[in-house]
Amino acid sequence: MRLDSSSSLNEEDNDINMTPMLDVVFILLIFFIVTTSFVREAGIEVDRPTASSATNKNDISVVIAIADDDSVWLDGKPIDQRSVRDHVEHMLLDTSGNVVVQADKKASTGVLVSVMDQAKLAGATKVSLAAETE
Repeated sequence: MRLDSSSSLNEEDNDINMTPMLDVVFILLIFFIVTTSFVREAGIEVDRPTASSATNKNDISVVIAIADDDSVWLDGKPIDQRSVRDHVEHMLLDTSGNVVVQADKKASTGVLVSVMDQAKLAGATKVSLAAETE
């Protein structure tokens, strides 16, 4: 008995099954979302000092800015200098402990040292000072 090829194939058999491709795309999407690290910006632009030894850092988790009027900014909002530790502890719960402080040239050294100290006490493994390259 010979099967006729036109009678054995239905129109449903000619469709491409998209389910495995959608599964792979969904798994890739989950992978990229999980492995992406999100950088939170300080929220203001500061006039950073220049340094010839400045290098670029790619593994920044938290950015804190100190404006020329000594106000401290984190995540686009001004915060109290005494609450830096609490904010940084909360932000470091799900990321690595790298903190960068962007201080304006006119910011006082006392505020800068206090902010860096509070970030270190919050559990930051590395606290760096941002500078412009010459």
